[in-house]
Amino acid sequence: MFRIASFCIYLLFISCEKSSAINNTSHDSNPQIIPLGGNAWATNGAKITENGLENWTRADQICKVYFKVNKIGNLKVSLFSNAKNSKIQISIAGINKSISFTGESETMAGEWEIKKQGYIELELKGIDKQGLSFAEISAIGVSGSCINLETSFVKSNEGNYFYWGRRGPSVHLNYNTDGLENIEWFYSEITVPEKNDVIGSYYMANGFKEGYFGMQVNSETERRVLFSIWSPFSTDDPTKIPNDQKILLLKKGENVYTGEFGNEGAGGQSYLKFNWKTGNTYKFLVGAEPAGEGRTTYTAYFFAPEEGKWRLVASFNRPKTNTYLKSLYSFLENFTPETGNLTRQANFGNQWAFEKQKGWVEINKIVFSADATARIGYRKDYAGGRSGEGFFLKNCGFFDETTAIKTPFERDFKNKIPQIDFSKLP
Repeated sequence: MFRIASFCIYLLFISCEKSSAINNTSHDSNPQIIPLGGNAWATNGAKITENGLENWTRADQICKVYFKVNKIGNLKVSLFSNAKNSKIQISIAGINKSISFTGESETMAGEWEIKKQGYIELELKGIDKQGLSFAEISAIGVSGSCINLETSFVKSNEGNYFYWGRRGPSVHLNYNTDGLENIEWFYSEITVPEKNDVIGSYYMANGFKEGYFGMQVNSETERRVLFSIWSPFSTDDPTKIPNDQKILLLKKGENVYTGEFGNEGAGGQSYLKFNWKTGNTYKFLVGAEPAGEGRTTYTAYFFAPEEGKWRLVASFNRPKTNTYLKSLYSFLENFTPETGNLTRQANFGNQWAFEKQKGWVEINKIVFSADATARIGYRKDYAGGRSGEGFFLKNCGFFDETTAIKTPFERDFKNKIPQIDFSKLP
């Protein structure tokens, strides 16, 4: 339960340029607690854990906390901490306030005027300490006329939302394939704009009911083209999949790794380490063919303009399946919580389905959607829709724009039919 601070708190403050001393301040009657475990990021070795900010030992370690308001007005802030005999600086909207911890479990930090709706960034910076750490801070308290029930942040760790909330919302383009019965191939293109290749990003081009295919940023030095097929056996642990429900590798391309994956479903995985570049447009082709005996073969090809040819990634056989491609979609996600405070965007274009009877059919309609983190309202930094000749997806980084889930979009037909000779694919 939120503890309202006493109206008679005396704090010692440092006077500096653009700083304000505060005294005798308490929360309004509408306080809310924002746990740092799901809403904060720290630099230079300071850590955000389920308990909040830890290992905050140096002045160059900065912690930033984010929440979104839909009203302007005053904002009062307090900090929940075990600290004493240390001083820190809190910055909001360019206004700095310096406070001293005196050993109280809650310390009022002061009041700010919020002049625009949207995400608020609260920055914590250490000034002086007597012990090893400036403080271990578990949460901040907020109240005031800009705070209401619509104030957005990760409320608790129920459902492991500190992890999912820091990863940020995933966003999707769900393609309209009405009238297409037996889709043998799905083709699409992705362009990642400059400075949007954030570590932890998965730009998924060709998704379908049983799997997905796209490209990732895995580290500062490694990027992958990833193709995975879920097992029909429902589990997050690949070791628990019965032998008759495992994904069978049929073939793979040169330098492609293959194995199993888990944690978000389980199945067969393949990836090619490939140093794809921002600004280049990459082509993705995935196929599905019923192979008899209740099995379906899925095959993925990747085309890089740097190489000028189609590469085989892998071909898998999925048991207990007899289908062509269904439920086509693209998505953008962040799989690294440490970069959930950074925005990334991708442009998706020239989507085509190859239908068994009709041949190539252009897809120009989508419905935008987002994952549970967005639907629950914990994160609202997600957007998607039409962009130029195609569509775009954007997430993370605490930008103020939000696209309503289930919004439909339509692009113009471009008639840029994929030039693919299937007989010559590797």
